[in-house]
Amino acid sequence: MGEVRTEVTLVNLRDVGKAADGIIPESAVRRLMVNAVVDTGAWTLIINEATREKLGLRVKRTTTTSVAGGGTVASGVTEPVMVCWKDRETPCQAVVLPNENEVLLGALPLEGMDLTVNPLRNEVTGAHGDTIRSVVK
Repeated sequence: MGEVRTEVTLVNLRDVGKAADGIIPESAVRRLMVNAVVDTGAWTLIINEATREKLGLRVKRTTTTSVAGGGTVASGVTEPVMVCWKDRETPCQAVVLPNENEVLLGALPLEGMDLTVNPLRNEVTGAHGDTIRSVVK
């Protein structure tokens, strides 16, 4: 399977709440469209410091993250961010890796939007076609 990329929009959820409360105008909600690398080995959304700053996301805690090739790096975990793909969206926390060049779309946001990777076509598709399906037990 080759590298799979997909366009997603990242939205600051704190801004969305402020806009809903009339504190800021809807036009002030920070959004960023990115061409993300789909990485099913990553557990969540991975961003760099520049992306975090553009979105105005607060780091809630710091942690140590294992990186490909071995080793660990200090990283931050942000407040929730909304990840949007076409007509689907899901909130998730982002891990901020200081030297990461790409936005990585990991397993949790993919699952939250009921998406899967089609390895034959190198694309992201709905796991259940155009119907979003969630199972609650």
